[in-house]
Amino acid sequence: MLLAVGALGLGGCGAQNPRPGAPATATETSVSVQPPVEAGPPTSAAARLITVPDVSGMNHQAAQDAMQAAGLYNLREVDGTGKGRMLVLDRNWVQTGQDPAPGTKVSPDTVITLTAVKLGEK
Repeated sequence: MLLAVGALGLGGCGAQNPRPGAPATATETSVSVQPPVEAGPPTSAAARLITVPDVSGMNHQAAQDAMQAAGLYNLREVDGTGKGRMLVLDRNWVQTGQDPAPGTKVSPDTVITLTAVKLGEK
């Protein structure tokens, strides 16, 4: 960097060009020094955890909505009778269980199992 400053300094001190009428040829080099990037506070696993809401007794659609509102989208549906039926019309099913349990702190990608039976079934 000092060399570049020295070359510029000669041009300003009345130094002659080798060819009359030719422009002065001074090379300027600029160096950009960026300050080190400061990392924010370390993110802990606890800061990313979500508390599983209690959806027991809700209709299945409301239970799904509550889980998603909490930030939990990896939902698994299970027929609580053991018949293996698909929960097609979510509003016709009522929640009988969930895993993990309500109040558990989980990461956003945790699989939440919602167990339900059709309205009127036990």
